[in-house]
Parts: sequence; structure tokens; C-alpha cells
Amino acid sequence: MLTYIKESIEELRNNVSLPPRAESSNLMVIVAVFSILFALATWGVDTVFSKLIKLYFDNVLN
Repeated sequence: MLTYIKESIEELRNNVSLPPRAESSNLMVIVAVFSILFALATWGVDTVFSKLIKLYFDNVLN
């Protein structure tokens, strides 16, 4: 386990590079926009299904 951790740290130091700050900011904005859009889409589908289920059970139980 210790060998794995040491090798992981070595790989991070030698082989991983961070993108420039401007690129990171642009990617962060893209991720935020898509996260909001996905959340809105999920909310919309949930609302539609909730209304459909309510309508179904109102008609079945009455």
C-alpha cells in the first residue's frame, strides 16, 4: 500500500500538469452552465412525472 501511495505521488509530480488559469476558468464556467441545465432538465422531468402520477392516482382512486 505504501508503494502504491509513493508511486502515485511521484506520478502526480512528474506526469501531471495543470492547465493555465484562463483555461481552467473557462472550463469551470462550462461545467457550471451544463450542471445548471442538467438540474433544470431533471427538475422539469420530475415535475412532469409527478403531475402524471398524481393525475393517474386521482383518476384510479376516484
